[in-house]
Amino acid sequence: MQRFVRSTALAAATVLVAGLAAGCSSSDDGGSDDKAPSSNAPRPKPDPSSTLPASLTTQKLDWKGCKAPEGGSAPGAQWQCSTLKVPLDYAKPDGETIGIALIRAKSTGKGDRIGSLLFNFGGPGGSGVSGLPSFADSYTKLRERYDLVSFDPRGVAASGGVRCRDDEATQAAEKKVDLTPDTAAEERAYFEDAADFGAGCARDAKKLIEHVSTVEAARDMDVMRQVLGDDKLHYFGISYGTELGGTYAHLFPRRVGRLTFDAVVDPSADSIGHAENQAKGFQRALDNYFRSRGQDPKAGTAKVAKLFRRLDAEPMRASGDRKLTESLASTGILITLYSKQTWPTLTRALAAAEKGDGSPLLQLADAYNERDASGHYSTQSHSQRAISCRDAKERTTPREAKKRLSRFREISPVFGEFLGWDTAGWCHEWPVPGLSDSPEVSAPGAAPILVVGNTGDPATPYEGARKMADELGKDVGVHLTWKGEGHGAYGNGSDCVDDAINTYLLEGTPPKDGKVCS
Repeated sequence: MQRFVRSTALAAATVLVAGLAAGCSSSDDGGSDDKAPSSNAPRPKPDPSSTLPASLTTQKLDWKGCKAPEGGSAPGAQWQCSTLKVPLDYAKPDGETIGIALIRAKSTGKGDRIGSLLFNFGGPGGSGVSGLPSFADSYTKLRERYDLVSFDPRGVAASGGVRCRDDEATQAAEKKVDLTPDTAAEERAYFEDAADFGAGCARDAKKLIEHVSTVEAARDMDVMRQVLGDDKLHYFGISYGTELGGTYAHLFPRRVGRLTFDAVVDPSADSIGHAENQAKGFQRALDNYFRSRGQDPKAGTAKVAKLFRRLDAEPMRASGDRKLTESLASTGILITLYSKQTWPTLTRALAAAEKGDGSPLLQLADAYNERDASGHYSTQSHSQRAISCRDAKERTTPREAKKRLSRFREISPVFGEFLGWDTAGWCHEWPVPGLSDSPEVSAPGAAPILVVGNTGDPATPYEGARKMADELGKDVGVHLTWKGEGHGAYGNGSDCVDDAINTYLLEGTPPKDGKVCS
């Protein structure tokens, strides 16, 4: 099972699809806000000490050339990698440590160096160590005055990446589990598979599975800040990275430097709200796709829904001995909606499916699920599930999910049913409890944080940006709107957006709150 919610940043989707079309601080009194969080806030266990040991906060990083990440190739000589030690459990700062994988490219020195600019590209579960080199060309201007730095969060890839099942079991589930079950037998198989996945995570991750929360990842970022030698954190968060950045700002408001959030997660939404937001966002993007082709969105949606019913009854032939299922088709369509540049790919894939060839949509689904030609899957979705199920307290029951299905179908005839079932299936019988209903991001006293919303964003709908800016607090959240399409705004074709973000990160001057780029 691969979740649509907060799963793929724009850059990853664009790079993947393009190939188919030719993808705690050293002293909390310095930054952590000691006021009691709201009842819904993620609650890390209270530190027994006000300081972390000097062995962590003054550790020296051993930067070396980077090895090839799993399934990829080694980045060029400009890239250096290292491992940061952080506490497994911040309630036991002198106890066991884990390693956080880091990558950097040093500033090109074309201007006065500001410090390090830390990136998180989304997920949760996305690897910054493999992602940053892929996307670095978009940040050439920023590299003139910053070292570009990213990391694999705890439980992700080279930072103790969680693996909940092997490739064979993943392939088997892909074939036998219907993510929009229609019968009692299909429902039973769906929830049995969900429980099996969680049990696999618990076997693999053991102690770590209790310590992969967004709050802990934010505390890790403050250790990074200190070890990298920065008085303030400068940060660029995309998609889920905006939730991570907001959590950091709440914990360490006085350590906030220049923070930019792009493709913004709605911090006020619980699990049900996130699913509804996604259903609205992806349906909106699909409607806009049909309009761009001069087609009536309702008629186009009905045609896709008809294709899904056909695939639900009988999967379609595709590459080799594999077949295109309804679930895989919806994933294949979804990835093309992350960027307007990939809409032509969707046109070709739908045309092929109408002729009985499911190969293009299957290739797109494989790209989203990070499955290579040999049948090997990445563990991004495993980490994503472990992190989000540790974060989210809500555990929707199958009966509750079924009651909401009509509402989800009304929001999106194409994506609604999957997302409705997912509210119960994603964390079904998860081995550890969740921490909160929604993240706490209020950051009174923090420096201005630039929050960028895209009116056509499918994965993190535009409305979330305004809510994030409001919840950060008065004189903190600065809201910038781009009237565009795709997941995210920076580097997506708007000079207005790029100039505003560059000016803030390089000069420290944010745009006027409420600025609109068309």
